[in-house]
Amino acid sequence: MTSILPEFFLTPVAYGDLPGWEKDDPGALLVGMRRCLDHVTSVKAYRNGSLGLTTEDILPAYQAASREHGSGSAAARGFFERNFRPFLIRRSDGKRGFVTAFYEPEIEVSPFPTDVWAYPFYRRPHDLVDLDDKSRPADLDPSYMFGRLQDGEIAAYPDRRAIDGGYLEGRGLEIAWARSKVDVFFAHVQGAARLRFPDGSLRRITYAAKAGHPFSAIGKLLIDRGEIGRETVSMQTIRAWLERNPASADEVLWHNRSYIFFREAEVEDPALGPVAAAKVPLLPGRSLAVDRLIHTFGFPFFIHSPTLTHLDGGRPFARALLALDTGSAIVGPDRGDIFTGSGDAAGELAGTVRDDADFYILIPHAAAARFGG
Repeated sequence: MTSILPEFFLTPVAYGDLPGWEKDDPGALLVGMRRCLDHVTSVKAYRNGSLGLTTEDILPAYQAASREHGSGSAAARGFFERNFRPFLIRRSDGKRGFVTAFYEPEIEVSPFPTDVWAYPFYRRPHDLVDLDDKSRPADLDPSYMFGRLQDGEIAAYPDRRAIDGGYLEGRGLEIAWARSKVDVFFAHVQGAARLRFPDGSLRRITYAAKAGHPFSAIGKLLIDRGEIGRETVSMQTIRAWLERNPASADEVLWHNRSYIFFREAEVEDPALGPVAAAKVPLLPGRSLAVDRLIHTFGFPFFIHSPTLTHLDGGRPFARALLALDTGSAIVGPDRGDIFTGSGDAAGELAGTVRDDADFYILIPHAAAARFGG
């Protein structure tokens, strides 16, 4: 067992120790790894997480994936067994990991505002600037990665309540208008959406930036207030509560001060998700959002959750996934968000995922030696 940071350890294990590994088909990850290879060799390497794994560590495995021509689940498992060593991530406090899920909503929109189509999706404003440790004002928490530049001064950007109140009106930043503020809110939570226009055309919006304020879960707020039971909270129950309580909806939504801005993109392949933080398309059912401060994008994980059964026809969840995204609520070495796909059916799958899970990270053999593997 190798101590990495005070908060967690990595324990080398055998593939036979991964529950359900022998039945998994990780072949889709090879496709994702080839796309990662294209990005890191033609654009730039992924930023290193504090775990210490680098793009250079996994580059030989990417190159091997580009040469892999085997077919079938056994061949795909064999590829990972030849090229990676699995490690169980163990928290120092003894708690298990935790998984949720996300999806890409499909939302009906109008290119013009009306009394019905009244809730906009915004592009990134010009007065929103990226922050780092040098440019961030001392009175802003280090978690703020964006701020407002006005008259040469940087400060916190207006939050969800201020933007909903009209702060950005008149700037021509609107991409399209939805008829539900709740649809807009959940597109912010998911970080992307497919927009269906009246003529039937389909376009995609993906994350461009955020106002900078920390994410605050409205589900937790409703639990704390006794409005929803902890055991029943889900995207579906939160939506239902908001629909039943329209007079209180704004106040609850404004609890999450975070606000997301989008960029437009084409839907080139309906079978794939949006281009995510790793700059490659998400693979439905095989992509994982991780804490990018700890983990480096492009590495494979194996997740086992005995209580998460509705994604696999009643069987415990046991799949290899590729770390291709991140999120404000994804904090910790064994915290993950599974991408279930696009559209309403994917949303039904994603909305109720809140399960304890064991996280295994697959590390290329050469790098595994640094961690006792």
